[in-house]
Amino acid sequence: MGKVSGKLTVYFGDPFWVGVFERIEDGKLSAAKVTFCTEPKDFEVLEYILESYYRLQFSPAVETVVKDLKKNPKRRQRDAEKQMKEIGIGTKSQQALKLQQEKNKLERKVKNRKQKEADAQRMFEQKQQKKKEKHKGH
Repeated sequence: MGKVSGKLTVYFGDPFWVGVFERIEDGKLSAAKVTFCTEPKDFEVLEYILESYYRLQFSPAVETVVKDLKKNPKRRQRDAEKQMKEIGIGTKSQQALKLQQEKNKLERKVKNRKQKEADAQRMFEQKQQKKKEKHKGH
C-alpha cells in the first residue's frame, strides 16, 4: 500500500463556507466538497472530520504528480501562510470535483428516465384498466 495524504481547504464561496477535502493515494487525487452554513470554527471542523470523513463521497481519481520533498520548518510555515492568503481550490481538485459532478448528473438522469418510464407505464395500465371497466357493462 502506498502513501496516502490529505488536505482540507476551507474558503468562502458566496453565500456559504465551503470545505474541499483532497486525498492523494497512489499518485491519484480525488476530492470531496462540503458546504458549511456559517464560518466553521477549528473545533467544528475537527469534529466534522472525526464524525463524517468516512461518509464523504470522493470524486473519481485523477492522475497527479506527487512531490515528496523534505522542507525546512520555516519554509513550511511560509507556505502555510501563503496558502491561507490564497482563495479557492487547486485546478486538479476542481477537475476531480467536476468529474464527480458529471457522474452524479448522469446517475440522476438515468434515475429520472427510469422514473418517467415507470410513471408512463403506470398511466398506460390505468387507462387500459378504465377501458376494460367501461366495456364490462355492455
